[in-house]
Amino acid sequence: MSHLRPLALFVAFSWGITSLLAADAPAKAAAKPVAAAPAPTDPEKRKYEIPIEPDENVSYGPHRMQRIYFWRAKSDKPTPLLFYIHGGGWTGGDRSVVRSMLKPALDAGISVVSVEYRMIRDATADGLVPPVKGPMFDCARALQFTRSKAKEWNLDKTKVALAGGSAGACTSLWLAFHDDLADPKSDDPIARESTRVTCAAVGGAQTSLDPKQMREWTPNSKYGAHAFGIVWDAKQKLSSFDMFYAERERILPWIKEYSPYELVSRDDPPVGLFYTNPPNLGKDEKDPTHTANFGVKLKEHCDAIQAPCELVYPGAPNVVHATDSDYIKAYLRPELK
Repeated sequence: MSHLRPLALFVAFSWGITSLLAADAPAKAAAKPVAAAPAPTDPEKRKYEIPIEPDENVSYGPHRMQRIYFWRAKSDKPTPLLFYIHGGGWTGGDRSVVRSMLKPALDAGISVVSVEYRMIRDATADGLVPPVKGPMFDCARALQFTRSKAKEWNLDKTKVALAGGSAGACTSLWLAFHDDLADPKSDDPIARESTRVTCAAVGGAQTSLDPKQMREWTPNSKYGAHAFGIVWDAKQKLSSFDMFYAERERILPWIKEYSPYELVSRDDPPVGLFYTNPPNLGKDEKDPTHTANFGVKLKEHCDAIQAPCELVYPGAPNVVHATDSDYIKAYLRPELK
């Protein structure tokens, strides 16, 4: 795709795919919950202890959920950046799931951002249509904001990796594949910053938001309706996914805009797709929301158009980077080999 569009169109592995999915699955016992957490929509709440407190905690927009948490890697030279987007189905989760990635990244000289963003409910309340526009464009704006702080935060804004689990992985892929959201003519200096990245390494990603594709790949699929404001029909006793499927033709323009699969092109940055279980294409899955079937089909698509994509799961063939840590360091700090 071309990489210019006005803003208005707006990492178990060593860093831990488990941590990437932590917002969507119970944490291990060692991850001690914080007592008396504030309300779910409070960006200052966090589910897990974070071993290192951030150097910066700043707003990137007027909404209470639009906050960035930044950890600075010690370096005399500008550092690469790991930009982390938490999972939780765009309805929950928080920045604390970055916890397992902090020390490895900082030790490698990579600074870290973990971003909070508006959930589906917040986007709905703000009148955004479809609701998934809220979290996705918030993360794009947060990335631009972070780049605008490059001098102050000692960042090399030409070296940025996206990471996240589940919904955060979907958003990361959407950003990685999307045309550049920078608006060079904007009076807003933040809006003039690029949203293009060096790479993305994601865990348990939903690579498609098309219910037809999802049902073909994994018949018991059940995820995604909420992204487009679709709910179950009590009178007809139809699930939200059935309603999603039935509404597909009407919302096809939205699917084409927000489904990562629809946006990928040959000139997009390399992506690493990490899953905890092997694929089982065309069969029901125990966890259809995070199945490696998503990864298999995206890789097929990427291979067909010669877009760089690596798929990793237990027993996967042709693995070059066994861990998401390897993947990110290979692209952000290749000199550490």
